Amino acid sequence: MGISLDKVMGFNERALKVFNRRSEVLAANLANADTPNYKARDIDFRAVLQGAVNGRQSLPLAVTQPGHIQAGGGGDAGELLYRVPHQPSVDGNTVEAAEEQVRFSENAMRYLAEVRFAGDKAAGIKRAIRGE
Repeated sequence: MGISLDKVMGFNERALKVFNRRSEVLAANLANADTPNYKARDIDFRAVLQGAVNGRQSLPLAVTQPGHIQAGGGGDAGELLYRVPHQPSVDGNTVEAAEEQVRFSENAMRYLAEVRFAGDKAAGIKRAIRGE
């Protein structure tokens, strides 16, 4: 009887995909902070996490235009949601740059922590295989 590496590392892989996709979304928000009528988007990581814990797949990202980017990993990336601004702008843009920067930094720190955790888990598996 063996241990499936997918079961051991699978959650980390899904979490990294979500963190990576969220970084892309938040970077797009920041890049479009001055674009009139641009609507800030985000991924509800908690909902994606809850779906992973319950064994469900999240809703896939919809590609409605030929120029849309395909989400890597299918439904693991979560559904993109619109962000409601605290203070709407006159030009219809809903990006609040300071808040987006905080979210981006927080997401980057969580991504790095997850990478470190996955690395530690892999190192532990290697030690167990070697009998250390």
